[in-house]
Amino acid sequence: MNEKIIEKYGNPELCPVRNVIDRIGDKWSMLVLLLLAEENILRFNEIHKYIGTISQKMLTVTLKSLEADGLVNRTVYPQIPPKVEYELTPRGKSLLPHLLELVNWAKNNMDEIKTARQNFAKIQ
Repeated sequence: MNEKIIEKYGNPELCPVRNVIDRIGDKWSMLVLLLLAEENILRFNEIHKYIGTISQKMLTVTLKSLEADGLVNRTVYPQIPPKVEYELTPRGKSLLPHLLELVNWAKNNMDEIKTARQNFAKIQ
């Protein structure tokens, strides 16, 4: 085995690819990022309505993770009831071209992927 490859990919804390993909590759993060890219600024309930199938707890966890990585900015306005808005940071915006390429790739390849899955299921 190649020790340099093990060192490069083996530790998630030291591997930038694993570290970032673990964060944005979950079920919801990319959707939230893409949604904020389209709408610019959204409140929590707006994000929740747009996505529809995400629980409020999971949306909270997702937004906190994205905020912790500096991809999303959370602004709280001191009023009653409190108003909280979310938007992409410059770092979040710098990730968009890469996410949009993945979206385009997925759109261009989804039919073939579905066919491959069906064919694979037949031989299992």
